[in-house]
Amino acid sequence: MGSKTTGEFAARKLVERRKQFRWSDMYYKRRMLRLDVKSDPLTGSPMGRGIVLEKVGVESKQPNSAIRKCVRTQLIKNGRVITAFLPGDGALNVVDEHDEVILEGIGGSRGRSMGDIPGVRWRVVTINGVSLKQLVLGKKEKPMR
Repeated sequence: MGSKTTGEFAARKLVERRKQFRWSDMYYKRRMLRLDVKSDPLTGSPMGRGIVLEKVGVESKQPNSAIRKCVRTQLIKNGRVITAFLPGDGALNVVDEHDEVILEGIGGSRGRSMGDIPGVRWRVVTINGVSLKQLVLGKKEKPMR
């Protein structure tokens, strides 16, 4: 007798069954147990502030051949260290160690890395309160601290 209950007073049973079966859905389970938020260094928030520890070059995946300029950053809110990509031509020359940066997700599928940069899931948006794009284009200068 594996069939669903039917009838005038079957609603409670149907709701309970549906509740139970939803746990076999991977996305529901991960969402309810908050697994992705727990493992996310930004803990679910869209942006995060950090301090630049060092500049690194990350080799791109096949078939491309390039060194993508990135920075190792320590997040202020929980002290975790993550690698963030620096978009733009000559962006590495703008960033120095101990600069304060704001990071955001890089926009890959399901919060993963984007394109040919392996293991890099974030990108730098601002440096010391100034937009990285404007610094790279030379429209603004970095404030002296």
